[in-house]
Amino acid sequence: MQCVLPGEQRTELLGLPVAMKHCFYNESVGFFYNNSRKELTTYWRTKDVLVVALGLTVSLIVLLTNLLVIAAIIINRRFHYPIYYLLGNLAAADLFAGIAYMFLMFHTGPRTAELSLKTWFIRQSLLDTSLTASVVNLLAIAVERHQTVLTMQLHSKMSNQRVMILIFCIWATALLLGLIPSYGWHCLCALEECSSMAPLYSRSYLTFWAISNLLVFLLMAVVYAHIFIYVKRKMGRMSAHTSFHPRYRETVVGLVKTVTIILGAFLICWTPGQVVLLLDGLGCKSCNVLAVEKYVLLLAEINSLINAIVYSYRDNEMRNTFRRILCSICYRNPKYTPTAVKPNGADRGGLSLNGHFTVDSSI
Repeated sequence: MQCVLPGEQRTELLGLPVAMKHCFYNESVGFFYNNSRKELTTYWRTKDVLVVALGLTVSLIVLLTNLLVIAAIIINRRFHYPIYYLLGNLAAADLFAGIAYMFLMFHTGPRTAELSLKTWFIRQSLLDTSLTASVVNLLAIAVERHQTVLTMQLHSKMSNQRVMILIFCIWATALLLGLIPSYGWHCLCALEECSSMAPLYSRSYLTFWAISNLLVFLLMAVVYAHIFIYVKRKMGRMSAHTSFHPRYRETVVGLVKTVTIILGAFLICWTPGQVVLLLDGLGCKSCNVLAVEKYVLLLAEINSLINAIVYSYRDNEMRNTFRRILCSICYRNPKYTPTAVKPNGADRGGLSLNGHFTVDSSI
């Protein structure tokens, strides 16, 4: 009888030997963890309890803050513009990320060994889909702000229909990338390709996902850098005229702060995780990626909280709406009257960078 390689079977087709890979669809999650040499505990350790407690706390805060953002955008008619629809979709993506991370916390530690392959893939797909939606939405907001600033508009002229199409494309992309592993880009039929961090995922998928997210970050950096350079030059040209509005200087200062927060938060929260995934995907043997995987994932989840703060809480009108919502809840008063829109343009300043007031400088 002819010897066969592990994981393969040989059969005869038209008299020619053909290699057919053997798939392990009926194996347990523990089988793949053992194959990848990833520890699978049967009892709760102190660090497991701490990670779960911290993860659930972060998830709960993410849920509450992003729910507040969505409620504010729905209630206040002054937020019924493309940029705020995108901010609302970002909040929805981050809300979904909070739910996905909370689901992970309830299915991690010793409970991982009890999961079926289907449940394990659902757990990972929820995370991948939500985090991808958040990142792609950040890029969409950057592009929208770029268009608005360069055309000197208060709000984008994008129609509601186009915004809905854009939002649909964001979620379609996120679902595609999140579900691909479940429908074929896994290692159930190629154990030698299994990842260390995600033992049922193919290393090639992790490499693809990490590089894709790093490219998105690079595009965001380029877009925001161009916005800043354009506004700075515009301010320089207009400062030579006596009609120069003092709020332009406030705008640039606010812009620098906002860009620094946006890119800094994204860099700090996302880059470590993407680098770790990339190292795992490339099969780095000397890299102890398993020692930091839980912490880099938690760091990426924290970005969903920071998004709500950077993109929403820096807007004065948004903060006022939050106060009204919270006060109405405290006093059990369901009635809410949005702040009336002033007929003049005194509060708008010259160039809008936040889709609302110039002085807020929230991109």
